[in-house]
Amino acid sequence: MFDWQNWLPASNPELVWIIQVFFIALATALVSFVSKHLLKKMATKVGGTRTRWDDVLLQALVRPIGWVIWLLGLDIAADIIYTETQSAIFVYADSVREVGILLCLTWFVLGIIRGSEQEFARRSDQVDKTTAQAIGKLLRLAVFITSVLVILQTLGYSISGVLAMGGVGGIAVGFAAKDLLANFFGGLIVYLDRPFAVGDWIRSPDRQIEGTVEKIGWRMTMIRNFQSQPMYVPNSVFTNVIVENPSRMLNRRIYETIGLRYSDLTSMDNVVAEVQAMLKEHEEIDAEKTMIVNFNEFSDSSVDFFVYCFTKTTQWVKFHEVKQNVMLRITEIIAANNAEIAFPTSTIHIAEPIAIDNT
Repeated sequence: MFDWQNWLPASNPELVWIIQVFFIALATALVSFVSKHLLKKMATKVGGTRTRWDDVLLQALVRPIGWVIWLLGLDIAADIIYTETQSAIFVYADSVREVGILLCLTWFVLGIIRGSEQEFARRSDQVDKTTAQAIGKLLRLAVFITSVLVILQTLGYSISGVLAMGGVGGIAVGFAAKDLLANFFGGLIVYLDRPFAVGDWIRSPDRQIEGTVEKIGWRMTMIRNFQSQPMYVPNSVFTNVIVENPSRMLNRRIYETIGLRYSDLTSMDNVVAEVQAMLKEHEEIDAEKTMIVNFNEFSDSSVDFFVYCFTKTTQWVKFHEVKQNVMLRITEIIAANNAEIAFPTSTIHIAEPIAIDNT
């Protein structure tokens, strides 16, 4: 028969700490389960509030808090086991707990930074998305470096020695990876000066670069050209070239030269005046910007006047629609004045025949 007396705590002291470890693990699991459900209920409540920052805080807390509970519970269980067994592996339980809690705290802070970055990026009308991403990356880098140094200090390593070694190593790395550092600082300059942002259409007259910015990284920027091909440009390039940003234009310019026939020169005054009046009344032309319509030149086959004005729209497709409408209206004005647009012609002048005396 099974001897129950040998399994009673009074007669089997070893069973006491085993039961303690079991109940500690059970209690840890119960606390973790309860905390998870409480956090879910809190998430439901804060989800109905007007502010989004409580959601950011709660989302950053959900996963790390579960790991912290398990770390604390298992650390208590490990202390009991070490007291009873003196096993060497459990000597490091406190160090594992401290490092684990530091990692969970880092996880929590990084979650807040990531959530804040997403929240600021969502409010694109208040905060520039590229700036929010840049600040988020810098904060994550600072938190990561700080966490590594604190963990090393916790494990007994001297931070001063690590920093000194890092300084010497940094010089060596600087010489070995100067291009990488150049791209890093190039990306930092792009983030600080903000010559362009994600979604902008940019081009460089110095390089064959033109397209829409899709991503600004620390090493390179991805630009998708108008053939839908991605271009990966090292950030150091933007510190040495001219970058045009048509996306930040206030207006687009119409600048066209139109030639009339020489026989229509007498109609030039009326045509120019009517074209200028049409532009001033056009709903898509910005009358507050420079507007010029003037007789300009006696060309080989025509008398030319030029049109110089700015559209209200900066959208590429709509601009061409407006320009088309303006050019067609100019054509109608020319026809209404019984004039015609000239085309290249050549006139051969034949002198009068010379009389020859046959006498």
